[in-house]
Amino acid sequence: MSGHRDHGGGIDAACARFGGERGDWLDLSTGINPVPYPIHAFAADAWTALPDAAARDHLVQAARSFWNVPAQAAVLAAPGASSLIARLPGVFGAPDRVDIETPTYNEHAAAFRAQGWQVGTGQVGTGQAPVQVVVHPNNPDGRLWPARALSGAHVIIDESFCDIAPAQSHIARAAREDTVILKSFGKFWGLAGLRLGFAIGAPKVIDRLADLIGPWPVAGPALDIGARALSDQGWAQDTRARLGQDAARLDRMMVAKRALPLGGCDLFRLYEVEDARAWQARLAQGRVWSRIFPYSQRWIRLGLPAPQRWAQLEAAL
Repeated sequence: MSGHRDHGGGIDAACARFGGERGDWLDLSTGINPVPYPIHAFAADAWTALPDAAARDHLVQAARSFWNVPAQAAVLAAPGASSLIARLPGVFGAPDRVDIETPTYNEHAAAFRAQGWQVGTGQVGTGQAPVQVVVHPNNPDGRLWPARALSGAHVIIDESFCDIAPAQSHIARAAREDTVILKSFGKFWGLAGLRLGFAIGAPKVIDRLADLIGPWPVAGPALDIGARALSDQGWAQDTRARLGQDAARLDRMMVAKRALPLGGCDLFRLYEVEDARAWQARLAQGRVWSRIFPYSQRWIRLGLPAPQRWAQLEAAL
């Protein structure tokens, strides 16, 4: 089950291990914007009525405009990018081989393995596998994939963190028959609990994915919030500027403690330290939760604190 795989979060487990209440903890184990898009009041029928086609279409049009989606591409809104990741292997026919270069977000490989695919974790871009998956920017190191590296017969580009750098997006490829681009709403807009994600690509692929997702996939409040947020370019521009400043501030703080910056993006930063488990435990004494990885004893990843929580991180360091 996905709950057994390694992820950020897990504050309840951190409380059980290190003490304190949930409200005491500063959770930097995820790459979620700590200053979320403001939620407005809803009409009553957002909660009581089945989501209607007009609200869905309004959200999709806002998504098209915000991401500059090519006219030839279709857009599917879903209850989180993870729900799309779990179903994507089913749109590519009989199980074969998929190339997913590691380290990266582990749900892609898990989804393909669950449906009988062979997962190659070596260098992608060789064109040997019929499906290629890249995370752009990559999680956890922030790697950006150049167009020349995208060479599978089918290419899935997970752009869950790309809203911090829209100029780096491969969205123009969504006009092609071989590409599906994933977008996550929860990261940049800071509303992970809303469960909203998008798949963008060739209509025949997106139609198959929609059939697998089923009817009314997005809740009424999520349709409303998503449409408003994706129409608010001013908030997005201000947020990118703040995140860039805060990421640089975090780097300065960590370098002062002899951590070596390895990469990341403006929603999370990756560092090399002498002993990642010891760093995590020390930060946890100050009720700061971080992300370490089962495949590295020296990597630690931190998200950004909310404006009023920097002092807690400084004290923990």
